[in-house]
Amino acid sequence: MIRFNEVAVRYPRADVDALAGVSLEAPRGVITAVVGPNGSGKSTLVRALIGRVAIVRGSVFVDDTSVATIDRAQLARRIAVVTQREELAFPVAVSEYVALGRFPHLGIWRAANANDRHAIDESMASAGVGALHDRRIDMLSGGEWQRVRLARALAQGGDALVLDEPTAFLDVGHEMAVFELLHRLARAGQAVLLVSHQLNLVARFADQIVLFHRGSVAAAGSPDAVMRAEILERVYEWPLVVTRDPAVGSPTLVPLRSRH
Repeated sequence: MIRFNEVAVRYPRADVDALAGVSLEAPRGVITAVVGPNGSGKSTLVRALIGRVAIVRGSVFVDDTSVATIDRAQLARRIAVVTQREELAFPVAVSEYVALGRFPHLGIWRAANANDRHAIDESMASAGVGALHDRRIDMLSGGEWQRVRLARALAQGGDALVLDEPTAFLDVGHEMAVFELLHRLARAGQAVLLVSHQLNLVARFADQIVLFHRGSVAAAGSPDAVMRAEILERVYEWPLVVTRDPAVGSPTLVPLRSRH
């Protein structure tokens, strides 16, 4: 569904590429998780997809179509994106903010119909923010704001969902609820591309993991293939062990105290 082919990005005045020829695929029906240390290029990958940064070489495709040739509104109808950071100039109500997700389908002049309102209500319920319907967004906690942003992306719909650190600021319960929701969406046929620092949760839910290191892919494959101590120690530059989650059997990272 989403394919990055030898994508390279370099920021102005930088000496090295933020992405150095990255290739990966996020197919329908699975969760593809991109992980790695701070500054390894994970968020740049999302920015390259939505055109926030210029691609120096390589291409990004949705199915077999280059995103460079897709109209922005059409791309928004196919892929919903939750970026890592977002600030709104005006403090609208939560319901009004979530309704922005329907804009690619409505355009400027068409009013929301019953189907649009149903999509908005369903997305708020799925993200667990139905009770915040009339709350102003500047009155939300960090965790509430994150879930409202997810609700807007769900209302947007499409074939794919791309999320950059969607569980930031969330407590354990809401963190698990988000991952369970992403699992259901993937099993329903959506392509889910997830950027996350939560390695242990990723190992439980992701079908495939792509590990970034200094703008390149250091490892890719199943959680068992990527969550290996010799790989993660080299990338994260910290002593650790990888064991098994006693409840579900997935690989689990345990960082150790410094040897010094």
